Amino acid sequence: MKKLFGLVFLMLFLISATEVASTKPEMHPSIEGTWELVSHYNYTDGVNVSDTVPTTEGYRQIKMYYDSKVMWTRYVPNDSVEWFGYGSYKVEENELQETLEYMSASMRKVANKDMTWTMELQLKNNSFSQIFIDEEGNRINSENYKRLN
Repeated sequence: MKKLFGLVFLMLFLISATEVASTKPEMHPSIEGTWELVSHYNYTDGVNVSDTVPTTEGYRQIKMYYDSKVMWTRYVPNDSVEWFGYGSYKVEENELQETLEYMSASMRKVANKDMTWTMELQLKNNSFSQIFIDEEGNRINSENYKRLN
């Protein structure tokens, strides 16, 4: 009986001293989450960034991506114009496509007919850039975001 208890004790000790390997998968960048605009890039030659324009004090633009839905809002101090939108999105390779279903009147005035925007996507774990492309495939400008959650 002492041998049996000793063996069980030894087994429990060895099991408790063994390091358990993590089964948690590696984190890959995902656009799902809440993001805040931090700057814009302008491209003069369609390839290289010509200048960086940070957001001004008090300006806030927030985007939320969850379960194939996107929602965004913009607050500009000293401006009575409302900017917001809601719709769906999809990410394929390095491309982000947003299709708005509902938006502010100010957004509707500048929206294209099909309410769809297709942009180049540069995605990292805690930041992303959506880059607007012209008809010839040249970069025009980008919105650059940081992750809030």
